Amino acid sequence: MTKKKIPQRTCIVCGEIRDKRELLRIVKTPEGIHYDPTGRMNGRGAYLCGRPECFRDMKKKRALDRAFSMRAEDAVYEELLKELSE
Repeated sequence: MTKKKIPQRTCIVCGEIRDKRELLRIVKTPEGIHYDPTGRMNGRGAYLCGRPECFRDMKKKRALDRAFSMRAEDAVYEELLKELSE
């Protein structure tokens, strides 16, 4: 019997590789950028580990800009931080 392979993803801020289930998914859809608690929304996904430093540095490093190859407004970062802290 072979073991099932666990998907790995990289945090967009610190670059740490972890199991997909341990990370928070942020998704870019035609409607905008949102937190995806289910991990199943359609769209381009980026992953963030739950460390407070990564939350704090996400805006400073403009991590979403790099992950989605676009300019994310400051309001998007503020809204995501609010959603993730809940």
